[in-house]
Amino acid sequence: MELAECPYNAVISRDQMSQSAQGLLIVISGPSGVGKDTVLRRLFELAPHLKYSVSYTTRPPRPGEVDGHSYTFVSEPEFLRLIEQKEFLEWAKVYDHYYGTSRRRVEEALNRGEDIILKIDVQGASFVRKRKPDGLFIFITPPSTQELLSRLTGRNTESPTALAVRQKEALIELGLAKDYEHVVCNRDVDETAREILAMIAAEHERRKTRV
Repeated sequence: MELAECPYNAVISRDQMSQSAQGLLIVISGPSGVGKDTVLRRLFELAPHLKYSVSYTTRPPRPGEVDGHSYTFVSEPEFLRLIEQKEFLEWAKVYDHYYGTSRRRVEEALNRGEDIILKIDVQGASFVRKRKPDGLFIFITPPSTQELLSRLTGRNTESPTALAVRQKEALIELGLAKDYEHVVCNRDVDETAREILAMIAAEHERRKTRV
């Protein structure tokens, strides 16, 4: 499937994605500030059938974030209780806060034949790869390191100390892009979303021929 076959205003249906009986797990990673949320919004506009796995976190909501939509916000004791109950497909402590992916939500979606997207960091993706090696793992990179650092500074959501930590971690994560089968440079949101859709379609075709 060529990228040109998915025009900017097109909406991709479930049938057009040549979906297999079992849903596809799509893991999207990238350094903080690379534009993952913006890309995902465009992705869901183009392909409304795609599902998003809402992660749990113990960090406080940022302006505009909605509980149950952006994240499921819980206290640290509640998060630790969920770990004990083996609720998470993966979990990690990042920037002094816990993040985790619901194993139940993911497995239920896959069993319904739905394609589900996880937006998680490289550490979480590594755990998911061990448990779901047949997933589609995609890493989003910025056009340049300088632009990434500028985006992080421009968000004005962290203290200078927290910002310095995020910038350092973002540079480390960029070096881990090599661990992913697919890497997309986010120069333009529409093009990035279309490229990811093409990867999803290609993976479904590959699975069909493998059956």
